[in-house]
Formats: sequence, C-alpha cells, structure tokens
Amino acid sequence: MATGSESGHSDDAVGRELVIVGGVSGSGKSTVGALLAQRLEVPFIDADSLHPEANVAKMAAGLPLDDIDREPWLVRIGEVLAAHVDSGLVLACSALRRTYRDTIRAVEPTTVFVTLSGSRELIAARMNARADHFMPASLLDSQLAAFEPLETDETGADVSVDAEVDDIVAAAYRVVRPAAAR
Repeated sequence: MATGSESGHSDDAVGRELVIVGGVSGSGKSTVGALLAQRLEVPFIDADSLHPEANVAKMAAGLPLDDIDREPWLVRIGEVLAAHVDSGLVLACSALRRTYRDTIRAVEPTTVFVTLSGSRELIAARMNARADHFMPASLLDSQLAAFEPLETDETGADVSVDAEVDDIVAAAYRVVRPAAAR
C-alpha cells in the first residue's frame, strides 16, 4: 500500500491533508474521522450529509444505492475535498469500491484513503447498538460484498477496527502522517 507521504503534499502542506476515512456502515468512519480531524487540526465532514434526499430515502427504506445514485454524490465529495485544499479536511465516506475512489480522485487527486475494516460480527454488533441512523443493519451484507480493499497504487492504507478507538485513530494518523508519527 502506498503511504500518506506519497500523497503529493510537501512538508509545508502538513496540516492540510485531504483524507477520506472509509469502510462499511458501522465500521466507525464518523467517530474515527472526527477524532482524526481533531488530531490533524482540520475540519471534519460526514459524507452522509452530502447525499441527495432521494439517496437518504432509498437507504432508509432498506434499499441499497446503485452506481447511478452514487455518481453525483461521489463527484460532490471530490468537490468538497477540493474546496478544502488550503485548510485540509477529513471526510467520512464509505468509498467501498475502487471505481468510487477513482471518481473522487478524478476531482481531487491528492486524497488519502484510510479504510476501516473488521469482522462482520463486530460491525453488525456496532450497527445494532446505535440509534437514529438511516442505514439499517440489514444492508451490511451488501456493503461487505461491495467492499474492495485499497490497491497498491492507491494512496492510503487499511486499519483494523478490532481495537480501542484511540488506537484506531493513532493507526489512521500514522497512515496520513507517517513521518510525524515516528
């Protein structure tokens, strides 16, 4: 896997990283993303807030999105990242497939991806424990089936969620700022 140091940012760009914390619903993207943003001292946005209403309604009805539904959302994510190139940004976004990440990178090519992964049992338990979220646990299997790990030419790395949240955030930080984390 490529590392955050290969993201195209120079040393004077530290603090302006553009990061997507990805993974299936329930993997901890929002929690880890928000804490990583605090540690990097950059803004945080949950990409769920960028979904068109039609997508939210479809998911709330227990229907998975198709690629036609996702396309404008992914482009919007890339645009939001590009708009934060001076300030930096951590964005929580599933980014399950390579093609989705490629769509985002087509708009903002310096994006670093930190994908969160864990066992189906662990993630399902977390999904079942949370309240007031539009993504039902019944869609977990479709998300796990769609998930494609980062490939060696993609900037970023996978981080296991089978740990305490502080350890997960520290691992994500090491992906984004490997030199600073030594």
